[in-house]
Amino acid sequence: MRDKIKALAKAYAPDFINVRHHLHAHPELSYQEFETSKFVQARLTEYGIPFEVMATTGVVGLIKGKNPDKRVIALRADMDALPIQEANDIPYRSTKDGVMHACGHDVHTTCLLGAAKILNELKDEWEGTVKLIFQPGEEKNPGGASYMIRDGVLENPKPQAIFGLHVNPTLDTGLFSFRPGMSMASADELYFTIRGKGGHAASPHLTADTILIASHLVVALQQVISRNRNPMSLSVLSITSFQGGFTTNVIPSEVKLMGTFRATDEEWRFKAHELIRKISNELVGSMGAEVDVHIDVGYPAVFNDVNLYPVARKKAEEYIGAEQVSETEMRMGAEDFGYYCKLIPGCFFRLGTRNKAMGILSGVHTPTFNIDESAIELGIGMMAWMGSSVEFP
Repeated sequence: MRDKIKALAKAYAPDFINVRHHLHAHPELSYQEFETSKFVQARLTEYGIPFEVMATTGVVGLIKGKNPDKRVIALRADMDALPIQEANDIPYRSTKDGVMHACGHDVHTTCLLGAAKILNELKDEWEGTVKLIFQPGEEKNPGGASYMIRDGVLENPKPQAIFGLHVNPTLDTGLFSFRPGMSMASADELYFTIRGKGGHAASPHLTADTILIASHLVVALQQVISRNRNPMSLSVLSITSFQGGFTTNVIPSEVKLMGTFRATDEEWRFKAHELIRKISNELVGSMGAEVDVHIDVGYPAVFNDVNLYPVARKKAEEYIGAEQVSETEMRMGAEDFGYYCKLIPGCFFRLGTRNKAMGILSGVHTPTFNIDESAIELGIGMMAWMGSSVEFP
């Protein structure tokens, strides 16, 4: 079975590189993946795979092998792009100004489509059912995974396990990486609006200086991490936007801050939310102004099931060789795959896409991100192999 998958992945790789080129050239932002969804639906129709649409642009296909009730494995890909202007000079560069597949979701969708084609062609040679999840909106709260779950993606049938693949531009092409347990942090968005009496900059004593107050708040919020967090628990709080004022001689009546909060412990996560509100209200109030604090609760942490991990890693080693499989480092980035992991055993793993000799070194979320496209053959094959061979109670 493994050798058949490898042979088909190799044979189909050129076609799916072209699929990736099409998707890369026609990116769509989160929850706007209408044409991408139609493209996926058309491909599944071509392959003879039944599917349904949910969460507006999400697509869920179902492939039944022999003894379809024996096991159900879900394979997930995300479809949305980022609001970034592409700087790559390539034939398939984005045709949409300010929109780019800078996180590799075009690759993820391509690999799952390729795996779907292979799994369907070989469905008489493997047992169980594979659920194909093409989801919208991974890049934007509350995360397309939450909408897919709301609409029943993990039911009828319910998967015993779910796998997600993500490109890794720090890992060489030809390699995969896995990690047991905590793998990525939760992510919450922070919004602060500070309001006070504005006035002439030459008469600060007649105002509540919102610029000064906001500056103090930026510094004070670091106490949440440095003085309240258990040092053994990974967490990050970063203020990333400071907006206020419009000229040199006016103290504004309003300043806005934005930022992000990351955590790897759910109990600490929500305790920190209360500390953020408490510090903000008390500090700003003591300086004569008011503050509105909004915390947009985002993705949960990604926790790879500790029992599924060794099963998945062994399968990867069987497919590509133990020397080609490494351990993923812990990351404070976030992924809405964490929603699935809260409900069923999940395994989120990485596909190496870096090629120093080709100059392919840029990280995700950058205008020059690209991949060594020879990785697509491996991604297609590995997803098909996981779907057809993993058995998990």
